[in-house]
Amino acid sequence: MITSVLVANRGEIACRIFRTCRASGIRTVAVHSDADEGALHARVADTAVRLPGDTPAETYLRADLIVKAAVAAGADAVHPGYGFLSENAAFARAVLDAGLVWIGPPPGAIEAMASKTRAKALLGLAPLDADEVTESDLPVLVKAAAGGGGRGMRVVRRLADLAPALEGARAEAASAFGDGEVFVEPYVENGRHVEVQVLADTHGTVWALGTRDCSLQRRHQKVVEEAPAPGLPADLVDELHALAVRAARAVDYTGAGTVEFLVADGRAHFLEMNTRLQVEHPVTEAVFGLDLVAEQIRIAEGRALPAEPPPARGHAVEARLYAEDPAAGWTPQTGTLHRLAVPGGVRLDTGFGDGDVIGVHYDPLLAKVVAHAPTREEAVRTLAGALERAAVHGPATNRDLLVASLRHEEFTSGRMDTGFYDRHLAALTAPAPDPYAPLAAALADAHGRSRFGGWRNLPSQPQTRRYLMAGEEHEVRYHHTRTGPAADGVHVVHADASLVVLEADGVRRRFEVARYGDRVHVNATALTALPRFPEPEDQRAPGSLLAPMPGTVVRIADGLVTGSGVGAGEPILWLEAMKMQHVISAPTAGTLTELPVTTGQQVQVGTLLAVVRTG
Repeated sequence: MITSVLVANRGEIACRIFRTCRASGIRTVAVHSDADEGALHARVADTAVRLPGDTPAETYLRADLIVKAAVAAGADAVHPGYGFLSENAAFARAVLDAGLVWIGPPPGAIEAMASKTRAKALLGLAPLDADEVTESDLPVLVKAAAGGGGRGMRVVRRLADLAPALEGARAEAASAFGDGEVFVEPYVENGRHVEVQVLADTHGTVWALGTRDCSLQRRHQKVVEEAPAPGLPADLVDELHALAVRAARAVDYTGAGTVEFLVADGRAHFLEMNTRLQVEHPVTEAVFGLDLVAEQIRIAEGRALPAEPPPARGHAVEARLYAEDPAAGWTPQTGTLHRLAVPGGVRLDTGFGDGDVIGVHYDPLLAKVVAHAPTREEAVRTLAGALERAAVHGPATNRDLLVASLRHEEFTSGRMDTGFYDRHLAALTAPAPDPYAPLAAALADAHGRSRFGGWRNLPSQPQTRRYLMAGEEHEVRYHHTRTGPAADGVHVVHADASLVVLEADGVRRRFEVARYGDRVHVNATALTALPRFPEPEDQRAPGSLLAPMPGTVVRIADGLVTGSGVGAGEPILWLEAMKMQHVISAPTAGTLTELPVTTGQQVQVGTLLAVVRTG
C-alpha cells in the first residue's frame, strides 16, 4: 500500500496530484528548484526537498537528484506528473531500482512509445524521408521525435524552408528534451486534433475513455480542450477507440496514457502515444466521474479495473489560462500575479497563489479552468462566463482571447480545427476595452483623499487622470460636488476605493477596482495609470529591436554581423524563454547597424538586441 508520494514535477500538476493524495490519506513530497522555493506546490506539500542545479530549468530534469530526494523524504512511490521525466524510461527504471513504486507505465512501454518514429513503426506507419521530400509532398511538418508541447515543430510550405526548419527544430528539441532527433510527416491542413484517454491495469483490462477535442492550439500547443469531441460519427469514434486500445496492448501498457490523432475528411491519422497523464485530463474526469490520479495510484498498487468504465455523462470544456500576450506573437509575460479568483461552479487547477511571481524559467501556464454541464452549449457558456468574471490581476494574459474564442460562432457550432487561430487571431485580439473603465479607475483612485476631495464653492477646473488602455491613452475629467463626484453624461451612484457604480442612459453598471502600483484592474479591463506630468521619452535609435521578455540569446543568424543587409522579416536572432524559442526578425529591409548581444547572453525586458536602419 502506498503511503507517501513524491511528485517529480512542479506547478499546477503537482498541486493537483497532492489534492488527490490528501483525499486518500497519502502523505505528499514536493521537490523544488531555488527559483521555486516559495512556489505553491512547495508550500502545500507535507514535505519539500530542494533540488540543487546549475539552472532552475534543468533542476527538475535531474533524475538522480529526484530519486535521492524521494528516499531522503521517506516516500515509497514517485508520480512523474506530466513533465519531461514522465516519459523517460531511464528515470522509471531508476525509481524502481531504488525500491520505490513507479506510478506510471512500465519502462519498456515508455521506451517503445518515447520516439514518435518508433511508435509509428510499431503501428506499421512510417515518416517521410527528409532528403526525398518534393514539392508534391508539401506542406510537411517537422517534428521532434522526443517530447511534445509544440517544441521542435515547424510547418514547411516551401522546399527552400525545409533545411532551416530542420536545423531550427533540432536546436529547439535538443534544448528542450536533450534529444535533437526530428522527422518529417505530411502536414494535415486544418484537421481536428482528437485524442483518446486510455487506462490499463496489470490484469489485462484496457479502457478507452471517450474522446477529447484539442483543436484550438497556438504554436502547436493546446489552448482549449473538451470531451467528448463534438460531431464525430459513431463509426469513427469506434475506430479511434480501437486504435487506442491496439496501441496500448502493443506495448503491454498499464496506467493512464493518451493516444493522439489528427482527424480530417472522416479519416484518423495517428500522431503519437503520450505515456503519461495529459494536461487536459480534467475534462475526461468530469465526463466519466473519475479521478484519474486516484486510478493511477490504485493500478500502481496492483488493483484491477472493472471490466467496463463508468458511463459518460454530459460535456466538459477546459481553457488554459496563460501569462502571455496573444496579440504580440504569444509573448510570455512575467511579474507578480496579485490575484487569481474565478466564480464558483467551475474547477480551477493552478500552481499559483495570490502574490506569487511568474518567472522566466518555466511554462507560462497560470491555471486550467474547467466547466462541466449536461450539454456542450451549457458547458461552453458556463466556462466563458466564469473566465469573463474572473479576477486575474497581474501581467497580461490570454483571458480575453479565451472568452472570445469560446463565443466564436465557429467554436460554438463545433466546426473548429487546428487552423482556428491562423484564421481568426487578428479579430479575436482586436481591442474592445470598456469605455467607462478609465472613469471608474479615476473615481476609485480619488476616493479617500479627503471628505470633499477637490470640491470648491465656486466652479473650478475639472480633475483629470490619464490612463493607458489597450495601447491608447485616455484622459478622464470629473468634478467634485457637494454630493460627491460627477462626470458629464454619467451619474455616479457610488464610488469608493474598490467599487464604483455608474449609470449612463438609464443603465447601471458595477465596476470592481483593484490597484497595484500603476497597474489598475477594472473588472476584466487592465489599465496603466500615467503620471500627471509625462516623463521625457527614452530615446532609442529608429529600428531598435528590444527584448520582449527576459531570456537567453541562444542563436544569432549565420553570417550576420554589423553592416549586413537584412530583408523584412528575416531572422536576426533567437531568444529562449519559458522553454520556447522566439525569433527576433527585422521589421523592415535595411542594414544591421548594431548587434550588442552575443550567444548565451541573458537579457531583460527592453534590452537592446539589434538596430536595423532603413535606407
